[in-house]
Amino acid sequence: MFQSAWVTEEVIRWSLRLCSRRSLWKQRSFLVTSSIKGTCLPSHQPAHSWCSKQSQTSLSSSCVSSVRFYSQGTIHNEDLEEKFSLPAEASSEPSQTKSPFLDHLHQCGSPCDVLDLTCKISPTVRHVSNCLTQMWTITKRMSDEQQRYELQLMFEHPAFENLLQRAMKNVVHMRNEDLAYSLLGMVKLGVPESSRVVQTFLRNCQEKLNDFDEKSLSIVASCLEHMEDSPNVDALKNGMRLVIEDRLPSIKKVMTLQIMMRMLGKDAPFHLKRKLEGKALSMTDKFSLPNNQHMISTLTKMGFYSKPLLDICSKKIIENINRIPVSRLLTVLQSYRELRYRDADQLTAIAEYAASMIDIWNNKQVILFLSQFENLMFCPTALLEAFAEKVIENPDVLTLRDLLCVLKVYSNLNHDLQHHRQQFLDSLSRVLDSYLPKMSGYDLLKAVYYLCLLGHLPSAPLEKLLQSSTLESFSTTAPKYLQSQERMFQTLHLCLRLDRPVLPVPLTVPPSVLGEPISRTSSFNLPWLTQSLQSLLEDQADTVLQEMMVEEDFYFIDATITKPVPNQRETETSSIAGVERSPAESSQRIAVICTPYSAFCYGTSNPRGPLAVKIRHLKILGYNPVLLNEKELQSVPEEERTDFLRVRIFPEHLRSDTQWKEEQLGS
Repeated sequence: MFQSAWVTEEVIRWSLRLCSRRSLWKQRSFLVTSSIKGTCLPSHQPAHSWCSKQSQTSLSSSCVSSVRFYSQGTIHNEDLEEKFSLPAEASSEPSQTKSPFLDHLHQCGSPCDVLDLTCKISPTVRHVSNCLTQMWTITKRMSDEQQRYELQLMFEHPAFENLLQRAMKNVVHMRNEDLAYSLLGMVKLGVPESSRVVQTFLRNCQEKLNDFDEKSLSIVASCLEHMEDSPNVDALKNGMRLVIEDRLPSIKKVMTLQIMMRMLGKDAPFHLKRKLEGKALSMTDKFSLPNNQHMISTLTKMGFYSKPLLDICSKKIIENINRIPVSRLLTVLQSYRELRYRDADQLTAIAEYAASMIDIWNNKQVILFLSQFENLMFCPTALLEAFAEKVIENPDVLTLRDLLCVLKVYSNLNHDLQHHRQQFLDSLSRVLDSYLPKMSGYDLLKAVYYLCLLGHLPSAPLEKLLQSSTLESFSTTAPKYLQSQERMFQTLHLCLRLDRPVLPVPLTVPPSVLGEPISRTSSFNLPWLTQSLQSLLEDQADTVLQEMMVEEDFYFIDATITKPVPNQRETETSSIAGVERSPAESSQRIAVICTPYSAFCYGTSNPRGPLAVKIRHLKILGYNPVLLNEKELQSVPEEERTDFLRVRIFPEHLRSDTQWKEEQLGS
């Protein structure tokens, strides 16, 4: 009889709630937080109401926003959410699970259902923790819109304040595990961190911290990970750090270790990070596939580069790549970028897997992978080829944002599409033309710049960009973007001058947007380079060495070597015949360029976009560019530097010597 009446009442209440949904959004909630202002509550403080007298007034829009923010602050780890979903079963005694209250609690479908239950059956001390966690478990599975609606109803429900008052009144009588779960539930539900009830629970966690077991510590750690700094939060974190360091050898679960590592974060002292790394390495045989993925993001959260751990996790991911969701693969790539870690085998495996899934994944997913690879300076050849073919088949599916990202990726990675290249560029140009009327000046400049790096200069976007009305929009550019803007205009200016594209009307970039010429100061501090070059050329009297040159007021050259052409007899014959030869034709100019490691695609000698266009233009200007990798130069012993430069700058001498030796051996 009781059950039937309760169900009928619930149906009526739910119907009324749906009917009043529109009007509820216009109401204001009663929540007004009571800030602790940096003080810790004494243990004998009476449990006053968790909010102020103004709690009967309605909720401001800022408070609704605050509620939404906290409700979305769930753990970014599906395994952790699953682990902490139902504490009632994990923390309750067998006799308690058979109580009528818990039977009804597990049947609740919304936070308000739980609150209604507390009005009918008074919860015990242990039931308070069950209620808070059940409310969070229900809410986190809802959509964002439904979460906002249900949380507003929850905060407006009169039983919610009563539940929090009961929690604060009985906090000293709670078991450690229930204390931890209650704190976690309140924070996840959006109860403001500065409220009296949350601060009271933080203080009680401090007092009982030494008695917490591994599970309770992991629950509190997962809660603290997402909380903002405050005196009580900081005090509890410091206490957690000391307890974790003391109990580190006894930790048995990988997930517990990872939660604690994430909570400690970047502020953990380096010696403790080393201890945590050693503990994790000792447990690698227990790592599941999700553990390997989460360990990479955990190291990112700590800001700690551990190559042994990363290598182990990368190998496991390669072996099980087809079992990993798309979102987690993207998270792995993003973590690699933040940690500055690259594993060629794993990146290649992910790229090939993505290429094989290109017909199943949507364009957004593929473009996100391309963007992550570009951030890692890795050229995913298989994926670039596959996606180019897909764009050629149907370029109109690209949004403006997609188009800009695709142009950036292909131009910066400088991948040669060979026979697909022109079709691909023409397809992108057609899409770009369709977006010209609604593009901002800066987006148009970026698109044209990326096309310049690719050596493709279509007329329509160029004419649109160089119109006076478009150029005027760049006069208000913020200082932090000004240098980047000038660099793009300078590159466009040189491409128009040197590449000489066929255009309906001649176009030039006005000097007002070009900025100042490049400095003649080298970015590399290699004082021995000049001495080594002089030593290399000391036996070549006709060779001229010049240092730190700038071509076209834009391209810096560390050193140029000018030497006569080898076939002097041909030169003399041409002069006798009355054929005048220019200095460039009668001499060979070598441009020695010291390049950073980041100027090349990872693991290759393929120059990235800006360096590629520099090489292209220097060749047009009559130079033979020779690239010297800065990292490689610094690794060469002093006694071998001259020979190293001779091989790199004059490879024909090495070939001549080898050919002479082969001829001598043959004779």
